[in-house]
Amino acid sequence: MRPLAILLLCAAGAAAQPAPAAIENTSLRQLLSIKRVFVDRLTGGDTAAQMRDILISGLESTKLFILTEKEERADVVLKGAAEDLIFTDTHSTSDSINAHVNAGTGRSSTRSTGSYGGLGVGDSDSDHSTERRHEAIASVRLVNKDGDVIWSTTQESLGAKFRGASVDVADKITGKLKEDFERARKLR
Repeated sequence: MRPLAILLLCAAGAAAQPAPAAIENTSLRQLLSIKRVFVDRLTGGDTAAQMRDILISGLESTKLFILTEKEERADVVLKGAAEDLIFTDTHSTSDSINAHVNAGTGRSSTRSTGSYGGLGVGDSDSDHSTERRHEAIASVRLVNKDGDVIWSTTQESLGAKFRGASVDVADKITGKLKEDFERARKLR
């Protein structure tokens, strides 16, 4: 094949591909058609079920759509994974400065002479601390009946000042969803 023909084929193929902005706008517009959402079980550790309940509460408070416990009645399904970990972070440091000097001469005979000296300096400092840490992460997506992902986000938190990490992650997810709904409304 000639180079010009190859170039034209590549250009035609690139033109047939939708632009990323067009795909995003299409997904955002689909958000506006959602009436009912089913929140599926989240994969992850033992805390994923608890995160699901917190997320349902957060989604309900947005008043964007009806939450249903029957998957067959839903327009979309919220799927994903979540983890809420509590762990201990340990830090240890140690500093030390030491200096030793010794000098000496010695002679042994009937007459003995000898000189000795010495100097010693030392300093040592060590620190050991443990801190209990809490971290939550969730990655969720809205999937329509055709199996297409129309929205997704991943959020994490080390906890907020007055709420735990799981609640903070759920608030971040619902905040992002509300923000994207507003962007979709502006596209109309």
